[in-house]
Amino acid sequence: MGTESTSVFDIVIWSGAALSLLGLVGLIWCIVRVGRAKRAKLDDAQMRAVLKSAIPMNLGALFLSVIGLMMVIVGIFLA
Repeated sequence: MGTESTSVFDIVIWSGAALSLLGLVGLIWCIVRVGRAKRAKLDDAQMRAVLKSAIPMNLGALFLSVIGLMMVIVGIFLA
């Protein structure tokens, strides 16, 4: 059995993958939340309130996914 050491780039790749997965979970949560609100046939004001509260979460999740994917790409290029 060889002794393999974990390099910094492996950590960058796996932490980037974890961030991307966390962002994906956030995006799915936003889709489910808005889908439930749409199926509930809310009136215009209530639907706007749901959408207004989901937008920051959606943008944050998208940001996490993008940063995670960039970390994976940088880790692969530099490894």
